Amino acid sequence: MLAIIAAVGFFIAFLINAAEISTNDTFTSTNIMLLSLTLLALHLGGVGAGWPARGRRR
Repeated sequence: MLAIIAAVGFFIAFLINAAEISTNDTFTSTNIMLLSLTLLALHLGGVGAGWPARGRRR
């Protein structure tokens, strides 16, 4: 799920950069891209996964 949100963030950052949309200092394409990279890193780190890291097996 985090990877999908990251992909949407990358797309929004691309649109802001390609269309040269003027935004305030908070929502620049670089900031959105960095937030997307953070979400992607969390996804690759296993945060938000459906299965727990340690399964209970007996």
